[in-house]
Amino acid sequence: MAEPRPAKGWKGFGQVMSASDSTIQTRWATSHTRGLAALAAAVTAWGIGWPVNRAILYHLPPLTTVAVRSAIAAAALFAIAGSQRRLTLPDRQDVPVLLSISLLHMTGYAILTSIGLLFVPVGRSIVLAYTMPLWITPGAALFLGERLTARRAVGVILGLGGLAVLFNPFGFDWHNRQGLIGNGVLLLAALLWAGSILHIRAHRWKAAPFDLIPWEMALATLLLAVMALAIDGWPHIPWTGNLVLLMLYSALPGTALAFWAAAVASQNLPAVTTSLGLLAAPVIGIIASALTLGERPTPTLITAIAMIIGGIVLGTIATGAARARLK
Repeated sequence: MAEPRPAKGWKGFGQVMSASDSTIQTRWATSHTRGLAALAAAVTAWGIGWPVNRAILYHLPPLTTVAVRSAIAAAALFAIAGSQRRLTLPDRQDVPVLLSISLLHMTGYAILTSIGLLFVPVGRSIVLAYTMPLWITPGAALFLGERLTARRAVGVILGLGGLAVLFNPFGFDWHNRQGLIGNGVLLLAALLWAGSILHIRAHRWKAAPFDLIPWEMALATLLLAVMALAIDGWPHIPWTGNLVLLMLYSALPGTALAFWAAAVASQNLPAVTTSLGLLAAPVIGIIASALTLGERPTPTLITAIAMIIGGIVLGTIATGAARARLK
């Protein structure tokens, strides 16, 4: 009598499961790599964009600068969305957050940072504009009901300490009116950006966030163009080769592709990884301004940015740990 053969079913099942696990791991690795590459592209483009935008202001007034940049970026974003077959009209449910992002971030933040760059060195401008996460923590506790943990509170205090270092009487001239205006509008820009982020957190999305970006940029372009015509008048732009290259960088890698890459990173990476990775943008911007504009970071600026980024990291890690416990 022949001996019974071991069943092939379980062996085959194991092989299928092994192959399936391998496929999942490969897809995860590919997705993770794509996310990291997109995040690196976004922070590099945004960081280098700061000295580029400062250079453009030597040629054009702030409103005209952001209006032209926004128009080129909007055209590029519509082209990207169309090539990916993701160009659809926004749902009524998403209109409030579309208006919020377009008005607060793409219009208000863009105008205020351009004005700030007229009066404040690029490195200091970057640090002030990137205080946005510091305002999100108390804002989330106040408006979204998020718990203000001890670690988050310490992070905010550390970041505010960095701001205090920036504005200490030995390192800042409180009698310089233009300096006060420039620093003030940059802090206001950070508050507007924080406001849009809080709305994004609270909103129940119908469409994917990236699908709204072309429409947000288009609305911002319309508003910026009207304001630029009303305040700056009909633009007389001296289109030199240098200005063309600066504007193309600011609008394409510095705006359109950076927004697209940030959306790709958010889809493929954990929120904490994305948030911490974005902190590389101000560091890259300060290095780029030192190399291109000759702005050497002062000890005060280095101390302040270390404290502010340290506070943001502390708060971000605390947020990530709290969310992980809820899962």
